[in-house]
Amino acid sequence: MTPRRCVVILAALALLAALAACGPTRTWTRLDDGAARGVARELAPASQGLGSWAELAPALERSLQYVRVKPQDAVVVRQDGLALTWGDLGRTLETLLASLPELDADPGLLARRFTWLRLAPRPLMTGYYAPHLDASPVADERHVHPLYARPPESQEADLGQFHPRWAGQRLTYRIVDGRVAPLPTREAIDQGGALAGRGLELAWIHDPVDAFFLHIQGSGILRFPDGSVRHVLYDGKNGHQYVSLGKVLIERGLAPAEGMSMKVIREFLAAHPERMDELLATNPSYVFFRLGDSGPYGAMGKLLTPRVSVATDPGLVPLGAVLALEAVLPPEAPGGPALRVAGLALAQDTGGAIKGHRLDYYCGDGPDVEFLAGHIKDPATVHLLVSREVLP
Repeated sequence: MTPRRCVVILAALALLAALAACGPTRTWTRLDDGAARGVARELAPASQGLGSWAELAPALERSLQYVRVKPQDAVVVRQDGLALTWGDLGRTLETLLASLPELDADPGLLARRFTWLRLAPRPLMTGYYAPHLDASPVADERHVHPLYARPPESQEADLGQFHPRWAGQRLTYRIVDGRVAPLPTREAIDQGGALAGRGLELAWIHDPVDAFFLHIQGSGILRFPDGSVRHVLYDGKNGHQYVSLGKVLIERGLAPAEGMSMKVIREFLAAHPERMDELLATNPSYVFFRLGDSGPYGAMGKLLTPRVSVATDPGLVPLGAVLALEAVLPPEAPGGPALRVAGLALAQDTGGAIKGHRLDYYCGDGPDVEFLAGHIKDPATVHLLVSREVLP
């Protein structure tokens, strides 16, 4: 074994010990048949902008493509006496895909063909979207803030290889003088120029706050001066812990907790430009991107589906899981009526801030969904659906 490999393993094991000390409490409760039938009757594809359950087919097929290439006997859920494998997730997706043509007429199939497991406590649900941004392929007087590609020295270790308890946990690092070291922080990159001049700049945009929120959303759409459009897609992060700027503003007494949103943060930064650099640097996490002709893509490497795809913590809800989701949503625009979603969601993404009992709801792209995505912040009722071929 090489010295470098030894160093990586030691660093990973140290992180495993830290993770073990702070793991969230997790509870899955099986519903009886009557309760499952009652919840299934409340689900409606229209609440997700779907005309029929049959429209879920493309998203389900993308999940199946991802799940089928995994080791089918590997356990991905092991908690509260429950053990599910990639093969079990695949059979669940296949059962749902086969049921779609009948679901509109007979929603009770969801109770008869699936075992329902309720997640407790109810997870906090937030929202995300893909913003549209004006950009330039080169720096100019207006576009001075770069979006960076992932530096070649960035490496990752899959901590799930050490113990299944940490499935989905990864360590991001680089090697400096033969030792494991973290990548530069947001402050070092944006204010210290840690990556400048290395040819890693993909594009340049005007507003540093737009760049900051693009990092949080994970992907977006760039519009260039010549009229061309490119998708800017998540391609990794620097491995530092995500810190919520909204939480920082609340803790410092700079903004009230009630009504905290992306809009509130933008307004505060616009009113206090002298504090912008300091406050943006409180989140050391930094996202790297790549350009593409389509998107956005989730952690599966598959296209996301608006109001169907959700980001989860894979240690709690694995990629490929089928979920029944119920939640009250904010209006799509200020002053509009509140919305309600009661439908079927697919775990197809992850996120730096999505840990434990958290759920991030993908709302779509562009300004029409910005208000909705930025104001979702309420508990949701979530059930994990498992084919009765797996759990009778």
